[in-house]
Amino acid sequence: MSKGLSNKLAGQVGEFLVCAELGRRGLIATPFSGNVPEYDLIVADESLKTLPVQVKTSRCHSWPTRADHWINVTLIEKKKKQIDNGNREISHPELIYVCVALAPSGSDAQDRYFILLKKDLQLICATNYRAWMQKHNWSRPKNFRSLDNRYCISNLEDFEDNWGLFEKQLAAANNKD
Repeated sequence: MSKGLSNKLAGQVGEFLVCAELGRRGLIATPFSGNVPEYDLIVADESLKTLPVQVKTSRCHSWPTRADHWINVTLIEKKKKQIDNGNREISHPELIYVCVALAPSGSDAQDRYFILLKKDLQLICATNYRAWMQKHNWSRPKNFRSLDNRYCISNLEDFEDNWGLFEKQLAAANNKD
């Protein structure tokens, strides 16, 4: 199986696992086939209030992302360096992200779920990137243009099984009426 197909299948599995878990918790959740910008699922409560949800799935202990999704980065060609211009203003900072760490096939381990807001993930990703880049004086060793960034299970542990975030966000939506 190609890596691309494997990643697509992992993403699909993660989305369906999150839908199933939300169903166990009394919420209606449905994924979308294809790519909807910014979210993968819609979750609804019995009063028909809805939340969009982004799902990120990994078969290992980390998830890839790009630093420029979270930080304003400028590339300085002559010096082969990057400049940190502060955090990017992100759209939808209250969007719920569910990061799914799939257990290895055939193991006794359980899938793990980390539920947080997009703004929380931005803080994690920006902190990770800055820490790594500071070690290298803001000049990446192999390709100074690379904006590869990662966040790991160890960064997300405070958000593990934070399913209550859904009820909190839906209650806030219901109180707006």
